[in-house]
Amino acid sequence: MRDLTAIAAALVAPGQGILAADESIATMSARLAAAGLEPTAASRLAYRELLVTTPALAGGISGVILCEETFGQRLADRTSFPAAIRRAGMLPGIKADAGTRPLAGCQGEVVTEGLDGLPPRLQDFARRGAAFATWRAVLRIGLGMPSAVALRANAQALARFAADCQHAGLVPLVEPEVLMDGPHSLAQCQTVTSLVLLEVMTALQDYDVAFGATVLKSSMALPGGQSGDRAPPDQVAEATIATLASLPATLGGVAFLSGGQRPEQATANLAALQPHALLWPLTFSFGRALAEPALAAWRGTAATRPAGQRALARRVAMNVAALTGRYAPELELRAA
Repeated sequence: MRDLTAIAAALVAPGQGILAADESIATMSARLAAAGLEPTAASRLAYRELLVTTPALAGGISGVILCEETFGQRLADRTSFPAAIRRAGMLPGIKADAGTRPLAGCQGEVVTEGLDGLPPRLQDFARRGAAFATWRAVLRIGLGMPSAVALRANAQALARFAADCQHAGLVPLVEPEVLMDGPHSLAQCQTVTSLVLLEVMTALQDYDVAFGATVLKSSMALPGGQSGDRAPPDQVAEATIATLASLPATLGGVAFLSGGQRPEQATANLAALQPHALLWPLTFSFGRALAEPALAAWRGTAATRPAGQRALARRVAMNVAALTGRYAPELELRAA
């Protein structure tokens, strides 16, 4: 387990975060189409290649999460994506789940699929170069939600995934996401997220998952997108830190997801988390909050490729500043 513990520590190393480039084919195609690009496999490949070949990306990114399609593709120089990521000084990861489906008996709630045949799939990903894997559970705040059934079902799936990961030689990045959607308050989100994390940590312990070789990818505590509230970063940080009370001291680290926040909002909230004295390293694992500006600047042409990479590098730099205590909103204006 020493090697996996070292990999987990590398993923949450000081001043570095994780780039989530693992959108499903449908999601990535929709984003390409919204940006005015053809939603084809070639476009998805070109966009992901733009991201992982951004110069000096490893200065602020420890690992890159890929979807299964990208994991099996090759760059223009015929290097596989996992090999290219390692060559650039980062760790390649793989999204191992198969998405969500409605949870029987729980109207409006879902459970994540992909456990069938998971152990050999994880072993194959490890053989092909993956260092870590992710599994996303999705929970919603609403009337009677999340239910006890949904909490248990998703926590059990996360724990089974984590145990299978470690058996296959991969670090599990365990991702229980409490969605921002809805009219809930910051306090409601804090309470629900606390319950979710307690259930997940209990399930991980039940499955004898090694916490030191595990990274939690958690959502921040935020007021719902339809609540009309805009909590300032210091309040978000206090509520988010309170949700972590059930985490064991030996956990490898915590990487917060952006969860649909605007890039600048996610960075400001990340910065507000850093002054709190905690037992674990706190970093980021952002997808849209890092990569959306790159997509907007790129627009699919060779001529604008450098602009796309500069946009990604800028957002990475802002989040590194957040991790290292150097971030202020004025920095965004100067960087622009």
